[in-house]
Amino acid sequence: MVELTTGGRLSGIFAADDPYSLARAWLSEAEGSEPEDANAVALATVDARGLPNVRMVLLKEIEASQNRGGFVFYTNFDSAKGQEIKVNSMAAMVFHWKSLRRSIRVRGPVERVEDKQADAYYASRAYQSRIGAWASKQSRPLANRRSLLAEVAKLAAKYPRKPPRPPHWGGFRIRPVEIEFWSHGDFRLHDRFRWTRMTPDAAKWTVQRLSP
Repeated sequence: MVELTTGGRLSGIFAADDPYSLARAWLSEAEGSEPEDANAVALATVDARGLPNVRMVLLKEIEASQNRGGFVFYTNFDSAKGQEIKVNSMAAMVFHWKSLRRSIRVRGPVERVEDKQADAYYASRAYQSRIGAWASKQSRPLANRRSLLAEVAKLAAKYPRKPPRPPHWGGFRIRPVEIEFWSHGDFRLHDRFRWTRMTPDAAKWTVQRLSP
């Protein structure tokens, strides 16, 4: 359910019945115009000291469900982002597509993706990437690249064909309570529409136009 607080109906590139379908439509369009990695997002988390942290990750899915939908990415649970999410299970991410002059901002609580879903995605990755998930102690100090490659070789010998998903690696899902869609306007008179809901399980979204 969508409630427009500013009157009228969403139209043009902002027209949608829910923010997930709109986000997927914009991402699909960007995949045809961005030179590479249209699914790259800046992911922000906060550590135990309250210090924010941000890095680029690849979004792997915008789930379709209106109530249970979310924005899914995968990582090492022992990485900086994994540990920060463990301490503070709130995060934000932003897409920015220079080719379209558009962006999407997402904010909300984070939960782990179910094992079956993580297993399926892990199995779809290139073999070298699967071995890399085992070999890399992500975010921790590394003596040199040679030692990393030696660990890769060791694990490739151990798992020559079908490495299982590492227990320290899997997916996270941001279940948004706020999604903002931004499109460039001349003279910085941009168009901004913010979708909000009370909780991650609420079916009703409220949409407001924001000043640029």
